[in-house]
Amino acid sequence: MLDPGPAEEQTRRWLDEFVVGLNLCPFARPLLTSPQLRIVTCPAADPSALQHFFLSELDRVQSSPESEIATSLLVFTTALADFEDYLDFLGLAHDLLGESGLEGVIQLASFHPDYQFEGEPANAASHFSNRSPWPTIHLIREDMLERVLLDYPDPAGIPGRNVERLEALGPAELQLRWNALFDPQTHLGSE
Repeated sequence: MLDPGPAEEQTRRWLDEFVVGLNLCPFARPLLTSPQLRIVTCPAADPSALQHFFLSELDRVQSSPESEIATSLLVFTTALADFEDYLDFLGLAHDLLGESGLEGVIQLASFHPDYQFEGEPANAASHFSNRSPWPTIHLIREDMLERVLLDYPDPAGIPGRNVERLEALGPAELQLRWNALFDPQTHLGSE
């Protein structure tokens, strides 16, 4: 069984240096060091074990108060390394969410080390908005998201601003920063 330590540490570093540091999600900063942010790793590779892991965490989040678990990142450390396999599982996760009656209660956000937006060039900077050190599914409470969006000017413009920010840095700089995530001696800090 893989030690979850490095995966959780790399995920936290990615949150700090990419998601918050590049302001890709303007709502993430308050949760960055909060115990309400749950990061849970899954060392399983068996498809049924992956489904069980997803459903168990989905149940944990929806049955816990927001004051205990605001949001959860499911980090897959053994399975789903292939982006197409990940997308297949993500589709299944969406089906399971609906079958559980939690569509509209919990939203899924997807992240993967090899994330590629369909129709974008392979080296497009935009891919880095959804790249994470490990295959990851983010469980987001819909009501919490709705509350923060009410006070945020132009939430629909977030994706476009993210692409502009990433393109301004450029693929080469982003790749350097990405590589630094895996070197514990390097700390980029926030922009």
